[in-house]
Amino acid sequence: MSHDDPQPPAPRPATVPRTARLVVLISGAGSNLAALLAAQQDADFPARVVAVISDKPEAGGLEVARAAGIATVVVRPADFPDRAAWDAGLARAVSAVDPAWVVCAGFMRILGPGFLAEHAGRVVNTHPALLPSFPGAHAVRDALAHGVRVTGCTVHLVDDGVDTGPILAQRAVDVLPDDDEATLHERIKVVERTLLVETVAALARHGVGLDGRRARIGG
Repeated sequence: MSHDDPQPPAPRPATVPRTARLVVLISGAGSNLAALLAAQQDADFPARVVAVISDKPEAGGLEVARAAGIATVVVRPADFPDRAAWDAGLARAVSAVDPAWVVCAGFMRILGPGFLAEHAGRVVNTHPALLPSFPGAHAVRDALAHGVRVTGCTVHLVDDGVDTGPILAQRAVDVLPDDDEATLHERIKVVERTLLVETVAALARHGVGLDGRRARIGG
């Protein structure tokens, strides 16, 4: 008695990795935004910037986005009756794009409770110091004034404090004897751009877990 040869299993369709949607918030020239846009030219980069939002219509980063064909939105505080209304308007603008992650890349305003209530746990910020040292808007100046020999940059989740959210990644930058604020900040920015791109890619691929204040990508 003969038996038919067993048929091989049908091939499974290739798995297409899901690409994480990013909204980038900016207030200035957009150098970190440009680094993310350059990274996403690689087909294997797991995230894509789908919109750029600024609080300033004159922000140079808006032109960086437009040149790349990215949608832009301006949400000016002057167009709202108070801080809470602006915060809610910003939250609506972000929600309309349905991002996986919101990246603050040189965004010089504090996000309020209304915004964070809607987007908590998925807002990422960069800071030009090794937090918790030197939070706030003058981190490079403060580090120099303190006389530190090593500073750096931090990528962290945003909470309701000023640069107080759980730390995702950090990288050190030496302070040189002849550094002033401009030269030191420029060297920090170079490191910061790379660290932000690497951290966003890791978040897009693996997510993040929290244990108290400790953040672990992939956890």
